[in-house]
Amino acid sequence: MNHELKSRREFVRNLALTGSATFLSTSPWLKIWGREEKNPAGAGDRVRLAIIGMGSRGTELLNNLVPIAKDINVEISAICDNFPLHLSKALELCRLSGIHPVPYSDYRHLIEKEKHDGVIIAVPLAEHARIAVDCMRAGIHVFCEKSMARTLDDVKLMYDTYCDTGRILQIGHQRMFNPVYLKGIEKIRNGEIGQIGQMRGYWHRNNNWRRLLPNNDQRLEKQINWRLYKELSAGLLTELMSHQLHVANWALNMVPVSVMGSGSIVYWKDGRTVNDNVALIYSYENGVKFIYDSMISNVKYGLEEQIMGDKATIEFEVNRNYAETPPPVPGIQHLINDIEHDIFDKITVAGSSWVPELASKYKGEPIIEDADFLDIRLELEGFARFIREGRIPEKMVLDPYYTSMWTLLGEQAIDSGLQVSMPAKYMVS
Repeated sequence: MNHELKSRREFVRNLALTGSATFLSTSPWLKIWGREEKNPAGAGDRVRLAIIGMGSRGTELLNNLVPIAKDINVEISAICDNFPLHLSKALELCRLSGIHPVPYSDYRHLIEKEKHDGVIIAVPLAEHARIAVDCMRAGIHVFCEKSMARTLDDVKLMYDTYCDTGRILQIGHQRMFNPVYLKGIEKIRNGEIGQIGQMRGYWHRNNNWRRLLPNNDQRLEKQINWRLYKELSAGLLTELMSHQLHVANWALNMVPVSVMGSGSIVYWKDGRTVNDNVALIYSYENGVKFIYDSMISNVKYGLEEQIMGDKATIEFEVNRNYAETPPPVPGIQHLINDIEHDIFDKITVAGSSWVPELASKYKGEPIIEDADFLDIRLELEGFARFIREGRIPEKMVLDPYYTSMWTLLGEQAIDSGLQVSMPAKYMVS
């Protein structure tokens, strides 16, 4: 490995582990933010963060925050969960990491008894709004996992509270901090992929999405498997699609005007009430569509967001940019291609010459080199930085707001079988 390549990779690795300032300072989000204004509500240099909800996602956030906490001058001041097993496991992880946050089983006590600069909320979806609103009203900045809330009214309540209190409300769309996505969006904005004609997204898995119950205690079913029940979650829509709908809106720099969709329980007939497969079409004012599907009984195609322009296609998850006119291939490969075309050109179907329009074998170019970034760490560092500066770019609140709204409107479209638009009362500037 040459010295220049090694140095670049070391820089990238260090950035992923310890800092995102380079990308935060130049990202499209922060260019919207006028830095000359200072908000006196900002924190001091050390930021005290509490984590509410220590299930799988809360634990992942904790595991990503611990390694960078010292470098970004963050103190993990408290952790909270009303499920004793989750709380005890989280405390053990903290102990092994050499930190000693105060444990709570009730988030209201956490708010009342200590001063925290911010909280990280990773509880089940149906609880997001209540806790986030209480924290903002208590003067605490909020990082809340996506989607924002379970109902349209609760999403609006969270946004209104953010506006009323002046507290930061950051939603966990970590792709907003991923350099691959930031660079890809820059390419789109610069016209490098041409005019967008269509966008596609999908997220496929092959598992039942069900978590094991401690001691097979059925009383814990909805507490542990809340993602499977409609009163608590919109399933594939809120837990998976919301990420990718956000990318589509971001790429187009628009929000949809309507959505139609379908869904059903085809495979996992185990008492769940959320669909195990969905398909939706989101329409935008300029005529572009975002076509989406998700299922959890086949993993072959995995997940991807595809932004297709007349000059190129971007696939974010695999970090690839595919030009419509690929660069010339090496001589020997060109000869092979000529031979293959000569063979196909002589195949006849129904008496006429026919060449199958198969997918291009062109492997594309990377959107960005050395893309080993830990975007969860970057978004957590971003939260600490926003707290210090007392402000978050408005677009980083508005885009998740509309993403959450249109995710839930997608659910309405599936349930009703109708094309659905956003009621005027939920539109904000």
